[in-house]
Amino acid sequence: MKGIQRSIFYIALFALASCSPIKKYQKDKDVLAWEKDIKAFEKLDAEQPDPQNAILFTGSSSIRLWDNIHEDLKPYEVIQRGYGGAHFDDLAVYAKRIIYPHNPQAVVVFVANDITGGNNDKEPKEVLNLYQYVVKQTRKKLPNEKIFFIQITPTNSRWKVWDKTTEVNNLIKSYSATDPNLFYIETADAFLGADGKPNANLFRDDQLHLNLDGYKIWSRIILENLNKALK
Repeated sequence: MKGIQRSIFYIALFALASCSPIKKYQKDKDVLAWEKDIKAFEKLDAEQPDPQNAILFTGSSSIRLWDNIHEDLKPYEVIQRGYGGAHFDDLAVYAKRIIYPHNPQAVVVFVANDITGGNNDKEPKEVLNLYQYVVKQTRKKLPNEKIFFIQITPTNSRWKVWDKTTEVNNLIKSYSATDPNLFYIETADAFLGADGKPNANLFRDDQLHLNLDGYKIWSRIILENLNKALK
């Protein structure tokens, strides 16, 4: 009888592992392409001790390119771990290696590359599932710390898929409302002009990444949310 029970247990365990939302991404060449960046983070982690009560910012290039992040977010200490054109699939795969070396008082996530109008776009619910997985992995190391998601910004370069991106934003907003330690930072309205379209003056020439004026607005909104939640 014990042998049968053990077999059932292992079958169930295998089935659970097979259902992992990141299983199909773990050997994806586009995900593995970030290995060099993740190793660079690990080198930084080994060489530079974190400030106490820091906030870990991770995600895509808007985090990486935020040159004034430490100044803009004072008095908070910041750990900056943004990389290239991060997607939620690679963030999910690398979540432990990015997050676990740190003991921040909060984690802030911004990823905006899963829906771009390309052939490899994910469906909104798949993006939500991957974000939920990132949260789940974070909770294993930081069970009670606050996790913030910065709303995906409307941009002229990806305006044709804004409806679908809005669906992702709304799904993550609704999910965040289910947990008192999950927060959703709304920023979109601040980047829309009087015509209801993205304000080109707040973006670099690529009309995708924020310029200095854009970062000033972003940092003000993010600071307001951090202050309110972290007090």
